[in-house]
Amino acid sequence: MAATKYRTRSSLEKFSVKPPQDDAWSLLFRPPQDESPEERNVRLQQQQEAQRVSREIDESLQESKKLYDKKKKAIKVLLLGQAESGKSTMLRNFQLAFSPTYFHAEATIWRTIIQLNLIGSVKKLLAVIEDELEFAGSRSPRSPSTTSLSLPHNTLSDHHRRIRLRLLPLLSMETNLTRQLLPEHYDPSRSPEICVRAGSGWKSVLERVTEVNPLSTHTNRSGHPRPTTSETRSKDDPTLVLAASRDDIISLWEDSAIRDVLKKRGVRLEDTAGLQVFSFLNDTARIATVDYIPTEADIVRARLRTFGVEEHRFLMENGTHGANSGLGYSLTSNAGSEWYVYDVGGSRNMRPQWVPYFDDVQAIIFLAPLAFNQVLDEDRQVNRLEDSIFLWKEVCSNPLLARANIILFLNKMDILAATLAAGIRVAEYVPSYGDGSNDVASVTKYFREKFRAYHKRLSPKPRTFFCHETSAIDTKATQAVLVGVREGILRNHLEKLNVI
Repeated sequence: MAATKYRTRSSLEKFSVKPPQDDAWSLLFRPPQDESPEERNVRLQQQQEAQRVSREIDESLQESKKLYDKKKKAIKVLLLGQAESGKSTMLRNFQLAFSPTYFHAEATIWRTIIQLNLIGSVKKLLAVIEDELEFAGSRSPRSPSTTSLSLPHNTLSDHHRRIRLRLLPLLSMETNLTRQLLPEHYDPSRSPEICVRAGSGWKSVLERVTEVNPLSTHTNRSGHPRPTTSETRSKDDPTLVLAASRDDIISLWEDSAIRDVLKKRGVRLEDTAGLQVFSFLNDTARIATVDYIPTEADIVRARLRTFGVEEHRFLMENGTHGANSGLGYSLTSNAGSEWYVYDVGGSRNMRPQWVPYFDDVQAIIFLAPLAFNQVLDEDRQVNRLEDSIFLWKEVCSNPLLARANIILFLNKMDILAATLAAGIRVAEYVPSYGDGSNDVASVTKYFREKFRAYHKRLSPKPRTFFCHETSAIDTKATQAVLVGVREGILRNHLEKLNVI
């Protein structure tokens, strides 16, 4: 009996777990025996801080996973196309149609962009005047491009020279503000238009510029705020300087001598394509005021070149889908209520960055302006329309996009109509067009069928060809198209989720 008890006790000792004080980790983290009360307090505080940080990391990981899972269920749309194809303008139309509150909340930011667009147009105008004055004064043209100009006499006078000098402060203000928007790569000679890096950084700069100093704001006797002055505005805000220059800008733009010079230099003011060079000058009387508030059309028409990829999140209310879509069903869940639209840079050096955004994309809106007589800014030897067709072929044949709907927008139809009305023939730039009629309907049909043929031949699997003719600055017509596009994308998405 004693032997049995001995064997039982021995077995227990053999397989028992060591007490905590003998555990290696316990020995490692055991406080020192000679620890003072102050040191103990410090140690406990450090432990609590470490535990807090650990909990925050765990919560952050869990939140990231939730957002990732939620994003995987959302609808992803890519805006693709070459630079200057109208992607950013189309995005603003998308915001106006489906997220008007967000669109109008940024009106103040876009006011500054529109003001800079106007100043940029003045800058181009002053450059033409300077070339003309220098040519007349020295008879030696400023650049090789002016050597072919036959200018019989100087059509400008000291009056134009004085106006130019008075407007020069606008240019220095534009340069200073533009450097803040893209300081690391800004080069006025290579980037004549406003350029920003994708993200919210440029918006923060403009918010600071347009912020009114509350300490300098006063009210009048009736209790209403007085008009803002130089004391209440940021030094970078162009509003007051532009308002002070308003009459000079209008005088210069409406001057017949200036119009004659522009004609001699090949600027066609009678069509939309020519007026794009001097955007917003016709609206100077309305824009160059201290109380200017941009209209929806102004914001959509504003020109802003973006480098990089911008992600925009849209929340679609369930009720609007069933009420306005006409699809004959109502949503019973939140499926399809969250959309992510990605605006990617279209310049050649940006195109390799497109691929990471091809994953799980439901639809691609591809913008192809029918600019048959224009060339790329990056390569003056490449025709814009030819480059769009090349990009279209690459997108259609990409196996990563085999399941995505590709929606073609033949954009800038207003410019196509103006170009054809000016007598420019398609066959001179696209020999394969042959003797086809030089009207909008015939030209559009020819290129639409060309895009359709590549879509059918190069798609990895059969899919429907969607094509719309748009002018992105025509907000009402474009929004009507986008509503139809949204409904098609939503239906396809819900069918995949077995909701309908």
